Amino acid sequence: MSKAFTKESDNDDEEFGLPPLPVGGKNYITPQGYARLRAELISLIDEERPKVVEIVHWAASNGDRSENGDYLYGKKRLREIDRRIRFLTKRLEIAEVTDPSVHHGRDQVFFGARVTYADSQGLARTIRILGIDEADNLQGEVSWVAPIARALIKSHVGDVVKLQTPAGVEEIEVLHVSYPTPT
Repeated sequence: MSKAFTKESDNDDEEFGLPPLPVGGKNYITPQGYARLRAELISLIDEERPKVVEIVHWAASNGDRSENGDYLYGKKRLREIDRRIRFLTKRLEIAEVTDPSVHHGRDQVFFGARVTYADSQGLARTIRILGIDEADNLQGEVSWVAPIARALIKSHVGDVVKLQTPAGVEEIEVLHVSYPTPT
């Protein structure tokens, strides 16, 4: 069957390893996260895509396309770039830019907070609650839709909240909350 008639996934979230937005939820993002996604989109449109189009055009002019690696790889890369452009465009259109620095000096947990909490064994951990499109678990950042973030949001320093884990309910205590300083 021709690839022209195969349907590509409509759900770009899964393809890029992101959880889908909650139904009726907003796509909260920090100003810095929004700027990073926008810069990536502009780079794809203005730099990377034109380079790949040029390579594909050159490769196509060389003749037999069925065995032309530059042509085949270039077309595949163009599809990947176009898919990422569509994804970024959709996400930026629905983005709700929220500046966490407006909460600077408060001890309540909101979007953008850096939170230190202690689990039931007394082990302290620090996380930062960010948007789905900008959170990096390897950097101690979690999405605002993550169970830990949902448990912590709206709590205050000293509060003990219940976190539903695969092993059961665990109580965690909020030790410290901080926000970036306003610029």
